[in-house]
Amino acid sequence: MHKPISTVVCMIATLTTAPAWAHGDTHGKKTANAAALSSEEKSFGKAGDPKKVVRTIKVDMSDQMRFTPAALTIRQGETIKFVVTNSGKTMHEFVLGTLPELKEHAALMKKFPNMEHDEPYMAHVPPGKTETIVWQFSKGGEFHFGCLLPGHFEAGMVGKINVTQR
Repeated sequence: MHKPISTVVCMIATLTTAPAWAHGDTHGKKTANAAALSSEEKSFGKAGDPKKVVRTIKVDMSDQMRFTPAALTIRQGETIKFVVTNSGKTMHEFVLGTLPELKEHAALMKKFPNMEHDEPYMAHVPPGKTETIVWQFSKGGEFHFGCLLPGHFEAGMVGKINVTQR
C-alpha cells in the first residue's frame, strides 16, 4: 500500500518539528516531579535533596546582563540551594551546565525562544521574582551558569563555578 507523497511529506514534517512543539510558554515552570523525573547524573552533578542542603547561595540577575556573584567556589559533594532573584524588568533565567552545553542550548533558544523547560538545574525567573534550585555537585571541575534567553548569554550573562575536590 503506497501513501500519497503529500501524506509522507506531512509525516516527515510532523516528526522533524516535534521537538519544537514541546516548547511552549511555560519555560522554567517546574512540576512537583521535576527532580524525580530528572534525577539522572549530569556532568555537573544531579538534583539535590532539599533535606541535605549544606549551604544557600543567593544569586541576583540584572538587566545589565550580569549575575551577582559571577563566580562561585563549591566543594565536591555539597548540596547547594540557589536562591535566584531577578532584580531586572525583563525575564531572566539561571541554568547550570558545562560551557559547551550552555552555548549549545543558547543557540537552540535563538531558534525556539519560547522553549519549555522542566529541569531541576534551570530556573526561569520573571521580573521581581525569586526561584530556587537545589543541586548536588557530585563531580569536581569547572562548570558554569547562564541566562540562555536570546541575546542574554551573548551579552555576557554567564558565571563560573569551580567545584573543588574534597
